[in-house]
Amino acid sequence: MHVEKEISRDTVYAGRLVNVRHDVAEIADGQHVGRVVVEHPGGVCIIPVDADNNCWCVRQFRYPFMEELLEFPAGKLELGEDPFECAIRELAEETGLSAGQVIYLGPIYPSPGYLNEILHLYLALDLSLGEASPDEGEFLTVEQIPMDTLLEMAAAGNIPDAKTALGIFRAAAYLKQ
Repeated sequence: MHVEKEISRDTVYAGRLVNVRHDVAEIADGQHVGRVVVEHPGGVCIIPVDADNNCWCVRQFRYPFMEELLEFPAGKLELGEDPFECAIRELAEETGLSAGQVIYLGPIYPSPGYLNEILHLYLALDLSLGEASPDEGEFLTVEQIPMDTLLEMAAAGNIPDAKTALGIFRAAAYLKQ
């Protein structure tokens, strides 16, 4: 295994959502190279599946891509927040759902070449519907889509959001067990 050693670290941007660093690292052959790291506090993605095998998704506009995307409920971790608690909060805020059973499906690294974000995936079962309360400035619609349809969409490349595409595959695999 080739491990790189951090030689120096310089924060070039400190923001509300992310920080950006420019590091110098020593690589396996002794050379020093620049590394850009975007620091993110991490987040969660929760895959709600009801008794009829429908997945509850949200559709929302994503500014960086200038398009509306189909996604599972998700959100950023607050400082010191437990990922499980964040998942429960985001599920309720975005969909109004609560879950009788929540199963951890593991972490994902959305873009490990430059981003240190870890997203924690959860499966939500035994759903009960309540009142959604999205964050201020968060506009989304909630849709129920059969799991088989989402699996087909993801396999065909029609779900560009990575956490949602991977989330449907992990949830389906778990539920087949």
